[in-house]
Amino acid sequence: MDLPDVGIPPQLARRMSMAEQHEYLRTRLTRRRTLVTAGAMAAGGLLTGCGGGPGARNSATPTPTPSPTTSRVHGSVVSPFGRHLAFGADPRTQMRISWQVPLAVRKPYVRVGLRPDELSRKIEAEVRALHTPGVTGVRPALEQYYLHAALDGLHPGTTYYYGVGHDGFDPASAAHRATIGSFRTAPAAPQSFVFTAFGDQGVSRAATATDHVVLRQRPAFHLHAGDICYADTNGQGKKTDGYDPAYWDLFLKQNEVVTRSVPWMVTTGNHDMEAWYSPEGYGGQLARWSLPDSGFDARTAPGVYSFVYGNVGFVALDANDVSYEIPANFGYTDGKQTKWLDRELSGLRASSQVDFVVVFFHHCAYSTSTHASDGGVRAEWLPLFTEHQVDLVINGHNHVYERTDAVRNGEVGRPVPIGASTDPTRDGTVYVTAGGGGRDLYGFPPGVKESYEGHITPHDEVDTFRWTRSKAAEKETAQWSRVRYRGFSLLAVEAVHGAKPTLKVSALSDQGERIDHFEVRRGV
Repeated sequence: MDLPDVGIPPQLARRMSMAEQHEYLRTRLTRRRTLVTAGAMAAGGLLTGCGGGPGARNSATPTPTPSPTTSRVHGSVVSPFGRHLAFGADPRTQMRISWQVPLAVRKPYVRVGLRPDELSRKIEAEVRALHTPGVTGVRPALEQYYLHAALDGLHPGTTYYYGVGHDGFDPASAAHRATIGSFRTAPAAPQSFVFTAFGDQGVSRAATATDHVVLRQRPAFHLHAGDICYADTNGQGKKTDGYDPAYWDLFLKQNEVVTRSVPWMVTTGNHDMEAWYSPEGYGGQLARWSLPDSGFDARTAPGVYSFVYGNVGFVALDANDVSYEIPANFGYTDGKQTKWLDRELSGLRASSQVDFVVVFFHHCAYSTSTHASDGGVRAEWLPLFTEHQVDLVINGHNHVYERTDAVRNGEVGRPVPIGASTDPTRDGTVYVTAGGGGRDLYGFPPGVKESYEGHITPHDEVDTFRWTRSKAAEKETAQWSRVRYRGFSLLAVEAVHGAKPTLKVSALSDQGERIDHFEVRRGV
């Protein structure tokens, strides 16, 4: 559809709804004296960047000065969108609320309260403005505005209501009451809960379908194992990659149905290395997300953090740091991430409050699909997973569902058929590839059949390969590939607290049908 030629710059019109376009034109004619100029915004400190906090935007992407065509708009015609939540370092008392606006706004904030009609607490938000240079003949330059508010000192196990706003747009007003969302903090003491997970989502009908399956599980939060949006289409971490930053607008709008109430805990995949921002390509992630600061360098590695929810410790890693297959960021932390991982796993295992440890990252430790297994992941991290008896590892990268038996020291420690249980202290770790979040699907090697709940085929060895340090594909035979499903899918995990702590792991199709299930129990 052609963009309307009615006085709205085409770049701006693409990012506004028809109602916003109408209001934009009406306002330009009737409220000129109240319009905010670019100079006034600069003087008022509206585009101050990240203020140097843990999630600060990389200095390689300086805050742009808005042009008059994008800044002379009254706040009443600018509607927030793309709300997404994430925990702070302590999910019991901290929540981070993030969103986007299509144009620069004055004095953004969050209102929060214990009732939707009583949003008495007002927290100032920071603006992280992201500038993407244009490429002649490919795409125009683009300014995007991401806003973030840190909520600290919350009460555990409490439902809060919130609304996001700015000068001219008050979520507590009758006109915008429908935009109010809610979230719930983690309980003070461990209780049973559900979390969901997948990777490789993108923007598609399938991605929307998996979002709705997530909502039906009523999870406390969701883990995203990387390759979040696919604005970078090639995933090589280079400026020659095809890239459209406006795709993020679509992604955040698509996911708002779930991310406005379910904390979305993301990590970075190869398609999340956007080489136009900062040396590692993570300036865009720093602008869009506010994730826990867990003692690692959040300025350079936003996808590396940990948190504890209930009786489970969660660790997010950036596998781009160790990947042999796609080496754009290989070794960028100079081994610091692996040392941090060792300390985190040791601390979680020493905690009397933690029964289980779940690690999630993008590149696969064990898979037989298109990208197969990454030898860098195996070399750097699997010895630590064995030493600290990690209970469950969740990956993406391969756009399928695949699940291993329990693996210990590179070999099958114990078969884990569908419906079985496993003890990591005895058997080893189960690895799940949950890359069916919505992006185009992959397959398995020729002649290798799918095997999933309701469609179990004989368990056979699979001829596959792993990536080596020289970026060669070295053949190997996989005895560990237990469940294979070529369809859109996700994980739903119930963490049971009590006398017999258990992880009840299920895999669901995009229609909500169960395709796999097993249990993890320690010391049984």
